[in-house]
Amino acid sequence: MRDRLLESPVIHCDETSVQVLKEPDRDPTRQSWMWVQASGPPDRKVVLFDYTSSRAQEEPLRLLENYRGYVMTDDYGGYNALALQSGVERLACMAHARRKFVDAQKVQPKGKTGRADIALTMINKLYGIERELKKADDEQRFIARQEKSLPISGQMKVWLDKTQSQVTPQSALGKAVHYLANNWSRLERYVEAGYLPIDNNTAERAIKPFVIGRKAWLFSDTVNGATASAKIYSLVETAKVNGQEPYTWLRHVLEWLPHASSVKDYEALLPWNCSPEMPQ
Repeated sequence: MRDRLLESPVIHCDETSVQVLKEPDRDPTRQSWMWVQASGPPDRKVVLFDYTSSRAQEEPLRLLENYRGYVMTDDYGGYNALALQSGVERLACMAHARRKFVDAQKVQPKGKTGRADIALTMINKLYGIERELKKADDEQRFIARQEKSLPISGQMKVWLDKTQSQVTPQSALGKAVHYLANNWSRLERYVEAGYLPIDNNTAERAIKPFVIGRKAWLFSDTVNGATASAKIYSLVETAKVNGQEPYTWLRHVLEWLPHASSVKDYEALLPWNCSPEMPQ
């Protein structure tokens, strides 16, 4: 599954905290991390979870070692070193930028239109174009983005350059404008190719089941338990995004795994290569 992930031209990344009670030389209240990487074409999607005790930049470097392609992330600085690797290009999430302007819009005087509305109008136009292109192929999407999205992006940059010096940095609007300016080069570049995503929603959807589950089970007891959890979430979520019923697919894999003796045999058990039947 990791081999298939690293073959993808784009990988979505995100991370969330997890508590592990019995980590060597660490206080039980310290935060550890669960990372997710998601990628692949519609018929071969991969979702991988990885547990680490650290959130340092060495972790994404290790997880995506030797990867060459685009990486879609939020603006967390831990991904900066990854983006400096030869052949790695970093994208930023437009949905994150949009949310900050939504927050700024909420604190505007009621009934009045402000700068947040102007930014949201332009961002919403970009998303409207993406909805229109949902069924387009990569070439059609690239052409349409050049014709329709690029001019709007240019207007937004002019507005951003003008507005940046006119807002208070600590205000909700100032924070939204700063986020947009700080990530602009990564935000606008999705128009470079038809296969590039406008946001990181793929990773956020992938990590959501873990975040929801954490509310119920709260923590992992040991490092081995957290690692096992990452592997199980990887298998189950990859099965789900490929249209497999997780229990049925896992049952099939566990029945046939003892008979696998070659790469070809293991490949045949991947969710997109087999069609297990529900047990009677």
